[in-house]
Amino acid sequence: MPAPAELRIVDTAAELFRTAAHEFVTLASQAVKNKGRFFVALSGGSTPKNLYTLLAGEQAKAVPWDRSYFFFGDERHVPPEHPDSNYRMVNEAMFSKVPVPPGNVFRIHAESDAAVAAQEYEETLRRFFDLQTNQLPRFDLILLGVGPDGHTASIFPVSSAMNETKRLVVANWVEKFKTYRITFTFAVLNHSACTMFLASGADKAGIVHEVLENPNANLPSQKVRPDDGQLVWLVDRPAAALLSR
Repeated sequence: MPAPAELRIVDTAAELFRTAAHEFVTLASQAVKNKGRFFVALSGGSTPKNLYTLLAGEQAKAVPWDRSYFFFGDERHVPPEHPDSNYRMVNEAMFSKVPVPPGNVFRIHAESDAAVAAQEYEETLRRFFDLQTNQLPRFDLILLGVGPDGHTASIFPVSSAMNETKRLVVANWVEKFKTYRITFTFAVLNHSACTMFLASGADKAGIVHEVLENPNANLPSQKVRPDDGQLVWLVDRPAAALLSR
């Protein structure tokens, strides 16, 4: 049975980034100690960008870059040099500034047809994790954000990915943006050893309240409940303003 979410509230955005960076380093160190490698799936967005900047800065020496393997939980259907590309953002904020081997970074080739990109990334996961039929990849950490409509990764309300049960990665049509996005499915998100949501700012207060305190909202973020792992919501005080706890 999925464990309940662990809510961690910190006072400021800066404290949130520091706490997330500390958690990242701790999980990376534990994974390398236990099995020699650290597997992480990254998120796009402004809040994770600040985390990546911190990891590439004052925390850079604490990250085992040569033993860390980076994937993406979702990607916009754009080339890697496009301003909207999650890969471009992470590359500029972190990869280009640290000694991570290029072969340790697995970007989604979203310049391709969306369905092809999704299938290729699923095959990448299967090869890297040496998955047999019906097996799921086990990440040490999956980072996620939450959108104002409750979406996470690129699983949006009333989109087809909400009901996907067989695939690891899909091309998901997002009607509000009239575009496809490539995204991990709940099967992958819910098989991680640790899944961490980051939410910062007063503009997130309403949706954080809905996700965590309205069980009938039927939002994508509410369906992230690891079956054998830790679920953490790390939020700053402004984002937690409407919570009753």
